[in-house]
Amino acid sequence: MSETSATVPTAFRERQYVPWWGWPLPLAAAVLLAAEIHMGFPGVRSWLPYLITVPLAVLLIVRMGALRVEVSDGELRVGAAHVPLALLGEVEVFDAKTKRKAMGPNLDPMAFVAHRGWVGPVVKVRVEDPRDPTPYWLFSVRSADELARVLRDSR
Repeated sequence: MSETSATVPTAFRERQYVPWWGWPLPLAAAVLLAAEIHMGFPGVRSWLPYLITVPLAVLLIVRMGALRVEVSDGELRVGAAHVPLALLGEVEVFDAKTKRKAMGPNLDPMAFVAHRGWVGPVVKVRVEDPRDPTPYWLFSVRSADELARVLRDSR
């Protein structure tokens, strides 16, 4: 661990795990696909489809839950993207009911979007960098009000 990460606290951290109810359907689809390939044949064709499709479905579900939202070391990080807090402007929070307009007709095509359908609220953060063509970031976060407070306090 480096000295900077040990001395600078993380102000906010959240990971977008896929909830339990998001697992059964993809796993059932993987098993059905394997059964379709198997079709009662003996030998390798009887177990190999299950060995491939079920772990592949699990891997895809876990990767969907790999989105991390974090405020630390003077940056906002959403997944692999990051922006310095000094370049952030206005922060807006949209709940599950009002995010439809933000994600639909009011969405700028140049915006950075990291949406997870199973997470209700989204946060919209303006980017005040004149060299960056991205007008704002719009991303899902469960603790939207807490993140908005952290971002406002950091300015």
